[in-house]
Amino acid sequence: METNEIKALISLLDDDDQEVANMVEKKIKSLGAMMIPFLTNQWQSSFNPLQQKRIEEIVQELQFKQLVEQLGEWKNSESEDLLKGMWLIATYLHPDLSLQKFREQFNDLYFEAWLAFKPEMHPTDQIKTLNHVFFTKLKFGYNTKNLHSTANSMLNTVMDSKMGNPISLCVIYMLIAQRLNVPIYGVNLPNLFVLTYKTEQLQFYINVFNKGLVFAKNDIDNFIAQLKLPPTESFYQPCSNLDIIKRVLRNLIFAYEKTSETDHQAAIEKLIKVLG
Repeated sequence: METNEIKALISLLDDDDQEVANMVEKKIKSLGAMMIPFLTNQWQSSFNPLQQKRIEEIVQELQFKQLVEQLGEWKNSESEDLLKGMWLIATYLHPDLSLQKFREQFNDLYFEAWLAFKPEMHPTDQIKTLNHVFFTKLKFGYNTKNLHSTANSMLNTVMDSKMGNPISLCVIYMLIAQRLNVPIYGVNLPNLFVLTYKTEQLQFYINVFNKGLVFAKNDIDNFIAQLKLPPTESFYQPCSNLDIIKRVLRNLIFAYEKTSETDHQAAIEKLIKVLG
């Protein structure tokens, strides 16, 4: 459709004939995310509160549909790009967040670590350096004041505020490490997300929640025993990026349960279903 045709179509959302307005809404939705900029322009120029509300609802529906599609594409062909997966989650609450800006935001953090890092360091010294940059220089920390906030799952917000939950802090720490070619990966423990440094010759664990504390396999044994759970290989070995994204989404569901926002809960559950 030409631009003038699109604008004319959107203007009919305000038609006095409700049947016409409904048909127009259905047509707009069928055209998908390409309509969002035109709808936004119409919203900004409109003086009709009812039309603005209708446009807002259509835009939100189109944005969510686009997110579902993008998340499915990420799962099928881009799951090695964890940063993009985290950006997609962030767009649920920040739909205008550009991927380029998001990557630049992360690159600024990585650059601070790169300045202090030396590849020839011993693994324990590598971790000491990463801990110093992450916790002392960049001042990342655990969001104890608002433990269940949805902001803890929005990586753009966490990178801005320097406050997050265990998994969001782990993701940033891990992505910085991996960019520096340090073999650090996520570990999906019950009730806690941690990291592991793993090569063929060496493996140990890192608790980002506890300022990058290094610990060993027997500590996980004790942790699992306290939870009265049988040892499972997944409690000790790296998990996939897909597992990380699912866990972040489950944290979001829990946050919305705390605030009884059932519409948001249902929406996030749909996103998890997309990931299988």
